[in-house]
Amino acid sequence: MFDTLSDRLTSTVKRLRGQARITEDNIQEALREVRMALLEADVALPVVKDFIARVKERAVGKEVLNSLTPGQALIKIVNDELVALMGEANESLHLATQPPAVVLLAGLQGAGKTTSVAKLSRWLKEKAGKSVMVVSTDVYRPAAIDQLQTLANEVGATFFPSQAEQNPVKIAQQAVDAARLQQVDVLLVDTAGRLHIDAQMMDEIKQIHAAIHPVETLFVVDAMTGQDAANTAKAFGEALPLTGVVLTKVDGDARGGAALSVRAITGKPIKFLGVGEKSAALEPFYPDRIASRILGMGDIVSLVEAAEEKVDKDKAAKLARKIKKGKSFDMEDLRDQLLQMKKMGGMTGLLDKLPGVANIPDNVKQQVDDRQFDRMVAIINSMTPQERRFPDIIKGSRKRRIAMGSGTQIQEVNRLLKQHLQMRKAMKKFGKGGNMKKMMRAMKGQMPPGMPF
Repeated sequence: MFDTLSDRLTSTVKRLRGQARITEDNIQEALREVRMALLEADVALPVVKDFIARVKERAVGKEVLNSLTPGQALIKIVNDELVALMGEANESLHLATQPPAVVLLAGLQGAGKTTSVAKLSRWLKEKAGKSVMVVSTDVYRPAAIDQLQTLANEVGATFFPSQAEQNPVKIAQQAVDAARLQQVDVLLVDTAGRLHIDAQMMDEIKQIHAAIHPVETLFVVDAMTGQDAANTAKAFGEALPLTGVVLTKVDGDARGGAALSVRAITGKPIKFLGVGEKSAALEPFYPDRIASRILGMGDIVSLVEAAEEKVDKDKAAKLARKIKKGKSFDMEDLRDQLLQMKKMGGMTGLLDKLPGVANIPDNVKQQVDDRQFDRMVAIINSMTPQERRFPDIIKGSRKRRIAMGSGTQIQEVNRLLKQHLQMRKAMKKFGKGGNMKKMMRAMKGQMPPGMPF
């Protein structure tokens, strides 16, 4: 997300380096570039005009203090204004009410409402410690109810059954009664996709809202629709008292116009981002972290949080002790590291959060392919336990067998063995008292293309 916008903004501020002061002359071209970058990202025109005016007002004539360059000063100003544009701080769900706290999800067809219900269920259970019930009032889309039931089973949420011939309002009311009876903390109500110009369908969702009095009414919208996402959210907001927005399919949106337009146009905060297809692919929306990503400064806080949640600390400590004792880094260890990285979102997910990624050449970034990690794991899985512990015994016939068993080529097996050998040597140096910087330098060029070592 934000790849194009990030590249343009980063290159723009670089041009201001070496100037002692930001003036009307040297900032005019930079602001023109920022304006074009925002418009190309499909940010709504009124939002762009207001944003540029605020940045210019703050930037022109501003003294560059101490070691700061004009480029750095402008980045600080742009960062502050991006955060203000997107809402200053994360706004979480307000669930402090007599259970069940009812959350209604609305939106266009195909926006990802049902998937978002499942993701939100998992997030509420794992992060907020809530018991969750889900119900579908979508009696129009074939298999919509079955889809939600399947997803509910996957994330461990209680599913309230409904039938296609039932009235959506009645379904919602019965689900509230059942959730209250079962003492469930949160009830998530999935609704049918509808256009804001469809008077009959809009009347239906108004009736559902009036019948169940949700504490949160979330509008689910596809990020790839750009500024149209904000305009559609505004139209729904005129019909329903929306409390927030869930922006889906963010991982497929390189522009970011929706994230930058929604708050300004609707006045409603973005509360969550859908960043993938899996049920764990939901992130709370933090404007300051998103602004950092846009400006190529990474998102170290989210990276650390992901590591805290998903890295197996026991395995990491075990590997550290093993290396410190001088024992060899084997294929089992390499597979563990690859799987840990995959749990954190793979290289694609990690790159987005690393500082300085904007400075990595495009041809290097384009080589990042998480499928390569899957092939590496498949190769290791095709080895025998003895081969994984003692990879030096893997020669001609063994290589052919491993390649055939993993569906890869012998060249890929050779490449993995070479990469592992270099890593093993680097780990050995580290175990003998080397530092992390030396180890990373020794490993440089031995990992898959695109890894930013």
